[in-house]
Amino acid sequence: MTRLAVWLTPVLAGVAVAGCGGGGVHETRTSVARQPLTVRAALVTDTLLARPIVATGTVAPKDAIALSFKVGGVVGRIGVDPGDMVRSGQTLATLELREIDAGLAKARSATAKADRDLARAQRLYADSVVTLAQYQDAQTATEVARADLDAAAFNRRYAVIVAPSAGTVLRRSAEPGENVSAGATVLVLGSQARGNVVQVGLADRDVVAIRKGDPAVARFDALPGETFDGKVTEIAGAADPGTGAYGVEITLRGAGALAAGLVGQVEVRPSVGAPATLVPIEAVLEADGHQATVFTLSKDGARAERRRVTLAFIDGNRVAVTGGLDGATAVLTDGAAYLDDGMAVEVTR
Repeated sequence: MTRLAVWLTPVLAGVAVAGCGGGGVHETRTSVARQPLTVRAALVTDTLLARPIVATGTVAPKDAIALSFKVGGVVGRIGVDPGDMVRSGQTLATLELREIDAGLAKARSATAKADRDLARAQRLYADSVVTLAQYQDAQTATEVARADLDAAAFNRRYAVIVAPSAGTVLRRSAEPGENVSAGATVLVLGSQARGNVVQVGLADRDVVAIRKGDPAVARFDALPGETFDGKVTEIAGAADPGTGAYGVEITLRGAGALAAGLVGQVEVRPSVGAPATLVPIEAVLEADGHQATVFTLSKDGARAERRRVTLAFIDGNRVAVTGGLDGATAVLTDGAAYLDDGMAVEVTR
């Protein structure tokens, strides 16, 4: 009891003082409450705007070229590794050439013999020693031998892999001594001929909203603070069977300096928009999913009015609102967090 009395003493004393003061304190508090709260207001903007499409993308060369040998055989040498920069015309890999060179030498010898046989047949035909049919057979044999020589020379040429352009080796799929079949991929070259792009996969609901030429912005965690502007340059005509996503390529300015494989976030802004109402993000309070609260001014501009609005998406430092702002021309920003419905306000610039 003693402790309770000690605790209540100052409280009761305060009540007594308030009572002795009559209505003075109450009147002071009422006068403070009636003072308008200073706030700032921002205009509501009606415009045509599309929801930005955000996706994760990877930097890759525009052209990734799969390199292989024209004929099968045993790999003799591969002179590059993934990540190596190569120049146009550089020899990258070769097959063991002994068998191929032997076939080429055989074709050359056969062509030389056919040429000699044709020359002899031509002389004998002029002397009426051989028939026209025999002379024509010698001509045909020469043509066949020359065709075989061309084929052998072509195969010999493509038993060596040469870089078709400057670029970066992205992948190596064979090793020396390995027996590869004709056309099997040995190296994948990322060509620099048309630069780098960012490849993203979009869902069907997103890909139908974009067009070639729509602006885009990319940001990479590996390069904090840097942004790369670009545009949509390629949209797949069909979804990937494995993922169900549509491949989209974004060409960025300055992307040539980016390493292949960098992962970043890409924001595409569709050029075809829909009517949208924009308010500053600092005006939005008590957001819960797509629902939030904003304060607008009363018709006389002296009171705050609470409104429940429906949000669509965030656009930089603005928020698109799809409902709840009918007839409103401005929303309250600075000081809005301290407002209540019907509170007196004074708008300052």
